[in-house]
Amino acid sequence: MITIKAAGGIVKNELNQCLFIFRIGKWDLPKGKIEKDENSRVAAIREVEEECGIKIESSGEKICNTYHIYEMNGARVIKKTAWYWMKSNKQEKLIPQLEEGITDVRWISKADLSLVQENTYPLIKDLLQVID
Repeated sequence: MITIKAAGGIVKNELNQCLFIFRIGKWDLPKGKIEKDENSRVAAIREVEEECGIKIESSGEKICNTYHIYEMNGARVIKKTAWYWMKSNKQEKLIPQLEEGITDVRWISKADLSLVQENTYPLIKDLLQVID
């Protein structure tokens, strides 16, 4: 089995909205692979900034690690993702990283999280439980 290490964030702005991406027909949280000689926090910040076209102002505590298994090119892959709290000022011009298949980036309030919950992955639904 192949192991892929990744990192991402739950990003909040000053209005307490959370940042979500829309990729491959589902809402998701920004995350990506950890590069060689990069720690998970640095990777998480880099990936969020690249995928959403924003600047992270600060990163906080590690939330948790998640694991999921999928198939890629006929091989089983386990992806371990480290998740961090992050803050960014609300930036009106969010830029989806199209080359990564991201077609939308949005700030979503807690009151509107049902939009995400209706069309996301089970693992992301679990992570949404920590959002206050």
